[in-house]
Amino acid sequence: MARPEAHAPRLARGRWRTVSPAAFRRFAFAALASLFVVVVTGAVVRLTASGLGCENWPRCGETPFPEKEFHALVEFGNRVVALFAMGCTTLAALAARRVEGLPRWLAWTSAVVAAAIVAQVPLGGLTVILELHPVAVMAHFLLALAAVALAVVVALGADEFARGRRRAGVSPWVGRLALGLVPVALVLVVTGALVTAAGPHSGGADIERLGNIVDAVYIHVRATAVFGVGFLVLVALVFRSGAPLESVIAGVVLALLVLQMVVGEVQWRNQLPWWLVLVHVALAVSVWAGVVALATLLRPSSAHLPAHSAQHTRVPSS
Repeated sequence: MARPEAHAPRLARGRWRTVSPAAFRRFAFAALASLFVVVVTGAVVRLTASGLGCENWPRCGETPFPEKEFHALVEFGNRVVALFAMGCTTLAALAARRVEGLPRWLAWTSAVVAAAIVAQVPLGGLTVILELHPVAVMAHFLLALAAVALAVVVALGADEFARGRRRAGVSPWVGRLALGLVPVALVLVVTGALVTAAGPHSGGADIERLGNIVDAVYIHVRATAVFGVGFLVLVALVFRSGAPLESVIAGVVLALLVLQMVVGEVQWRNQLPWWLVLVHVALAVSVWAGVVALATLLRPSSAHLPAHSAQHTRVPSS
């Protein structure tokens, strides 16, 4: 029979490989933050007409690093940020596999987020090769939005698992409304991207436009109105439920939405300055993430607390 001392190194290695729920939560939120930065810097690339700042891919010109030229630095900077985000999402996915009792769906979703950001690399290269064809650019953007949405789900799931916090007891209809607003919010963001694709900031003077900007704005404004009415109803129901965290998020998203509409009107009346369009894009991504967060937090409460949390909330028998 083996001595107890023989098992000590193995147990020590097992403890070293285990990731605490709190640590996984930090990895998940870091991954989410890095994806937000990727989307915003990607918008900078497009709005400054720097999409072809590097003539080829993955190198930038004849050297691995760009020369001191504005468009090349902007384009290459976005590549560096994407590489950092790839590292953050990969670390989160690997950490998820080392958290004891973590729900399997949460670990798999974290892996999908990492796979999505990896897929952005060849898709970005294809976009450059196709000289910023609007369909390729749109696919690049939509994949980034999907990654952000899934990263929000993972971050909130990691927070629930670490804290053992039960979701607010709201009516299932509120959760269904929040979930139904997710595709409406996606339409809102995508139509906004179509406005950009049809306007002066589609990537450069020689880049193919996608449609007519007046028609695109017409559709986008109506998508904003539909989403705004539905979201106002959701905010009223969430406030009425008294759920503290959900009420704060709903209020913040509402404020961001109002600010986004103001910025949209100002940028339209001032011939769409690129830096103001960038603010508009950042607000749009924030609203998108906030809507996904509300849908995640307000989902039907049929699910139980994670196993880790349940172990810490069990009432001892007398």
